[in-house]
Amino acid sequence: MKKGILLLVAATFLWAGNYICGRYLAPALPATLLNTIRWAISTGLLWGLLMLNKKPFPIISKWREFVIQGFLGIFAFSTLNYLGLKSISASQAGMISAGIPITILLFTPFFLEEKIKTKAWIGAAISIFGVILLVEGRQANSSQGSIVGQIEILLSCLAWGMYTVLGKKYGKKIDPLTMTAGAGFYGTIFSAISCIGTVHPNMIHMTRNAWICIFYVSTFASVIAYFSWNTGVKIVGAGRAAPYINLLPVWTVLLGVLLLQEHISGITLLGGIVTILGAVLASLK
Repeated sequence: MKKGILLLVAATFLWAGNYICGRYLAPALPATLLNTIRWAISTGLLWGLLMLNKKPFPIISKWREFVIQGFLGIFAFSTLNYLGLKSISASQAGMISAGIPITILLFTPFFLEEKIKTKAWIGAAISIFGVILLVEGRQANSSQGSIVGQIEILLSCLAWGMYTVLGKKYGKKIDPLTMTAGAGFYGTIFSAISCIGTVHPNMIHMTRNAWICIFYVSTFASVIAYFSWNTGVKIVGAGRAAPYINLLPVWTVLLGVLLLQEHISGITLLGGIVTILGAVLASLK
């Protein structure tokens, strides 16, 4: 059990690093190109793992599921995250992303036809109020760009919520490794297409540290975090694992302050705490 919990905590820590790297890479690469490079590498690694495990890769027969998941979870979620991180801090993006469990809750009745308990809806309402505090609390001192960045992070949460719920539905016939590899394959194609006509050489400013960040988001924040989370869920169970996703904004804030010297205002901190508390209430059985 302890091993499972450590794996869940490690996964959220590695995912938080993606926000830090995304913030650092904002001036180095356009968001669409960054996402294309990241998932091209990750998909290659995932494909290699499928081959090592002698598993088939049905990119044609299961194309519909892979296309939907690739668009939502690989292209939309990641690209919107990187776009948002160009104008808002990693800490704020992480706290807004604390609403992810709520988006999963909202989409569950529509796609899975599962009933949601009253306590979960109360937690959702609290969490949504926290997100409103996060957004509204910054608008007085925010530029138009940062407001757009907040909206982009909110939209990424919606994309991930739908991706997660549909992943549970499709997971009845497709194992998680194959699903992630397939989604990565088509998501990379979507990202590459979005670069056409929008990415120019003078927009690329790579440094040694930027390449290190590319390596991190393609391996640790993608493949390794994915395996840590799924192994942890297998050990402790999905119900007990769900609340641990709320560690993501906590790690993101800590890393943002320590590594990027970001500053957190009182209203931002309050909004983040309210969002996390609501998400925990909604997640607990």
